[in-house]
Amino acid sequence: MKITVIGTGNMGSGFAKQLSSAGHIVRITGRDIDKAKALAEQFPNVTAYASSEALGDSEVVIVATAYTDAVSALQGLGDLTGKVVIDITNPLSADYMSLTIGHITSASEEIAKAVPQAHVVKAFNTLFAQVLADGPKFADNQRGSVFVAGDNDRAKQTAISLAQSIGWNTVDAGGLINARYLEPLAGLNIYLGYGAGLGTSIAPAWLNK
Repeated sequence: MKITVIGTGNMGSGFAKQLSSAGHIVRITGRDIDKAKALAEQFPNVTAYASSEALGDSEVVIVATAYTDAVSALQGLGDLTGKVVIDITNPLSADYMSLTIGHITSASEEIAKAVPQAHVVKAFNTLFAQVLADGPKFADNQRGSVFVAGDNDRAKQTAISLAQSIGWNTVDAGGLINARYLEPLAGLNIYLGYGAGLGTSIAPAWLNK
């Protein structure tokens, strides 16, 4: 796939590493173009662009920014008509221990309202950056899960295919409204990692018998 990643922090870096390893063509952008260039130089198939040039012919856009920056970052790309936008954000408070919105809406739904020409899908928001960068394999031959929620079937299947291409199990989490559940799940994961001291090599998964 041809994919644009917005964000050069730990999550953006993890996506650049994993998507490059899977053979995807990645365009990466961020507020600091020099940081984007330095990141791109570390991986094959990854090229840095200024925001206004970063969309190109990408089929998918991954929003790896803070929730508060997501809408402006997406709008800075230009025309998103028909593009699949994978929202990995969580609307976290300053101390990361609570959500700033929820129950009656979600980060993903608010982003979808702001860019109605795109097809927004929630995915990857329950993963720590370390887990994303290290890949989907855990102890005892366990494999991690990516939960995917969206209203457009094609967009959801695109996100599922992308996650599976980098080795993750996937769980179809229904419509985008279910981001209202996935974002608190990420909050619980953050509490377990930091508040309960379990560390950042953990992730929620869905099991089948």
